[in-house]
Amino acid sequence: MSNTPETSAVASKPTLGGSLKAVAWSFIGIRSRAGFQEDAVKVNPLHVLLAGALGVVVLVGSLIALATWVVGK
Repeated sequence: MSNTPETSAVASKPTLGGSLKAVAWSFIGIRSRAGFQEDAVKVNPLHVLLAGALGVVVLVGSLIALATWVVGK
């Protein structure tokens, strides 16, 4: 279990998928403190902004579709 600098750098490389996961947990609001701190170290701020914007668009679109469906009945 040697932890070389190369291994640590590869393990903590920020990915868009990791940022999407962190933002999804934030939208739900059930992330543990340890998970939040882990995400804060691992994510790229640009990825978080993009994932957050995408999440807002999906949420608003879903709410509009739901309201249209309920009112249309």
